[in-house]
Amino acid sequence: MIRKSRNILKCFATVFTVAILFMSCGDNYERVGEEAVKPIYPQGVAQNLTLTYTKTTKELGTQDQDSSQVIAVLTSPVYEDFDNQVFKFRTFPNGLKVDFFDDNNQKSVITADYGIVYTQTDLIDLQGNVVLESHDGKKLEAPQMFFDRSNNWIFTEEAFTFTNPEDGSIMNGEGMDFNRNRSYFKAHKTFGLMTIKEKELDD
Repeated sequence: MIRKSRNILKCFATVFTVAILFMSCGDNYERVGEEAVKPIYPQGVAQNLTLTYTKTTKELGTQDQDSSQVIAVLTSPVYEDFDNQVFKFRTFPNGLKVDFFDDNNQKSVITADYGIVYTQTDLIDLQGNVVLESHDGKKLEAPQMFFDRSNNWIFTEEAFTFTNPEDGSIMNGEGMDFNRNRSYFKAHKTFGLMTIKEKELDD
């Protein structure tokens, strides 16, 4: 009976000691991943935004006057300004549309489901159902496209479809880059079906 009591006391002592050890342990768990990321907030939010970009034909002084030319009009339902961050950027979380105008005032249109502008590098990242349609009806479709504003250069590393209504051709490929006025155009890789409209021959 005494041995049984001693065994019970030993069990109680063990349980009590383990409980104290658990209670004395602090939470030294180092937060990683999503738990370690600090939330960031925009310094400004705008709704139903319209931005008009213009340029003048010559550099103006403080007293000069000259007419300006509209080169682009950007519209978006929501605009978020994160220029309060170390690496500044601005987002268009609900998509955007940009109308581009060339020197002859001919309009090309680009649309995307999401856009982000990196202010310091002057790079625009367009994502989700990106469609670029030129004034002559040519259409480029890709899941993602980049526009380097400082160099007027557009490029993608994703799969794309390019439709040319002038000759009735459809080209599929992967990776493409070209300048804004499309005087230089390079497809990195082409594949799939290319349909070319046949011309009717006179008898």
